[in-house]
Amino acid sequence: MTPDQRPAGAFSDPDLLRRVASALALIPVAIAVAWLGGWPFALFWLVAAIAVLFEWNRLVHADAPPVLFAGEIAALVAAVVLIRYFLNPGFGLIALGIGTGFALAFSPAGVSRWAIGGLLYAAAVVAGPVILRDDAAYGFVAILWLFAVVWGTDVGAYFAGRTIGGPKLWPRLSPKKTWAGFAGGTLIGALLGCAIVGIAGLPVGPGLVVVTLAIAALSQAGDLLESAIKRRFEAKDAGGLIPGHGGVMDRLDGFLVAALAAALIGLARGGFANPAAGILIW
Repeated sequence: MTPDQRPAGAFSDPDLLRRVASALALIPVAIAVAWLGGWPFALFWLVAAIAVLFEWNRLVHADAPPVLFAGEIAALVAAVVLIRYFLNPGFGLIALGIGTGFALAFSPAGVSRWAIGGLLYAAAVVAGPVILRDDAAYGFVAILWLFAVVWGTDVGAYFAGRTIGGPKLWPRLSPKKTWAGFAGGTLIGALLGCAIVGIAGLPVGPGLVVVTLAIAALSQAGDLLESAIKRRFEAKDAGGLIPGHGGVMDRLDGFLVAALAAALIGLARGGFANPAAGILIW
């Protein structure tokens, strides 16, 4: 999640040190699991997706029966197993379709659309990274690129917004975010992402630059989407598991949108066998 962006000169965020400490603890773990790939990587993101699903359900319908949560978890697990076993995201959609029917059947009255939304939201957390990483040739580089884009966007937006200030991006949804933060985050995220690709020895041409800028911008759109959901349910954070960041859902809001968009572009260009090549090589 892109941190709050206050007016210029306001660097007295009491959560900043906690954010930094949490990031320093989580980043090496995320990179190590990405390097391992395979089932360790898939299980890591499956656990994250289940945590997001739990926070979502608690946020939008706290009175949901336990059988709903259990059925949604089963759908996520089945989707990951099918995607990895068959190397085809289409099989994962079958499991999610069954999970959607389960959500319709067991959701409390009036919240079925939110239950379905939560299942799809959580599925995006695990599907995008797993699809990209399972590209044997370029999967690890694609994940490092994605991390650099999203984390760079977070940091760039934070400091550009606080240093420059200026007009608000979307005051009704997120009153502390600014256009300066959006622009700074997008540029820094794209710069770091392209740097990772260059360090890996791959060409950095106009196509890669444009798609990296787009993914950086989309990561901030994911932040705004979660802000809209929390505002709808009058919540400040989705959870409190990660000090300085809130919940897992708060930490991954921008990442899941960026990862899903990157995976879809990669699939469109590289097919099921080479989605990472499809997003990185232009």
